[in-house]
This record gives sequence, structure tokens and C-alpha cells, in this order.
Amino acid sequence: MKSESNHEADARAGECANCPNNKPPQAEYETQGRRKFLNYLLGTGFGATAIAIFYPILKFITPPRVIEAAQNSVSAGKVSELALNSGKIFKFGNKPGILIRSATGELKAFSAVCTHLDCIVQYQPEKKQIWCACHNGQYNLSGQNVGGPPPRPLEEYVVNTRGEEIVVSKA
Repeated sequence: MKSESNHEADARAGECANCPNNKPPQAEYETQGRRKFLNYLLGTGFGATAIAIFYPILKFITPPRVIEAAQNSVSAGKVSELALNSGKIFKFGNKPGILIRSATGELKAFSAVCTHLDCIVQYQPEKKQIWCACHNGQYNLSGQNVGGPPPRPLEEYVVNTRGEEIVVSKA
């Protein structure tokens, strides 16, 4: 068996009978330096992969921030643009509204969001009623639910005309 001094001499010479494969023992700082570098690479690689996987999932799960527009009135169009017995969808803040001009020329406005499953309603001039295409919900020209699954009437808006302009506001 070789002594420690002989082992160090053999290691400097490039041969060591006690070491596997007759290779000299590497310096401690070289092995730790490589190990630290590999651990750093693996750790950052796993971290980057985890972020790349979980960030889109979290963005999908969390709802987007919607700034509620605090509008009480909006211009829905001009009187000349809306024919008798017709309807028009307009934007009221961040939700749609429906403006209806009846056969007698009366203007009415409601929320265009069905009270059943939040589908967009439309005006049917041949039946003179508001209709939701999702589940055949029906409303009369007063906004009352008269058929289908809607549980409550449409929200009614106040309609005013300023000259040729139609202004719709919340009641």
C-alpha cells in the first residue's frame, strides 16, 4: 500500500494505482465548480420550463381586468337612420343595447343582453317582438318576457331626442 506522499507524487505524474482507471484525483475546486455550474444550468432550465408552462395557465384562469365604463347616457344614432318598425343594436358602455322604433314611430331602448344566458337579443319586425336566438326567448315591446326560458324582463332605458340625435340613458 502506498503512503500519502507517494500517492501525491503518483497523482502529479498522472498515474495512481489506488484511483479508478489509473487517473489522478481531480482537484476539489474543479469538481465543485463544474457541479455548481451544472446545478445552476439544470435549476434555471427547470425554472424556465415551469414558468413557461404555468404562466399561460394562470393567465387563462384569472379573468381579465375590465374597467367598467360609468356611462349614464349615450348617443344611439339619428332618427333618420332608424326606419319605422325596425331595431338597432348600439353600444352602451361595455354592454350592448337595443333601440327599437315601433310602427307608430315610438322609440324604446332596452339592454340587448338576454336575462337567461346573456345572449344578444334582436328585434323581429314581422312579429313585433324582441327575440333571443340562443333558446328562443321572447320579449314584447315593453321588455317583458312573454315566451321561452328568460326569467325576468329586459332592463329598460330612457330615450330622448335632441334634434335629430337619439340619446339613450339609464332610468
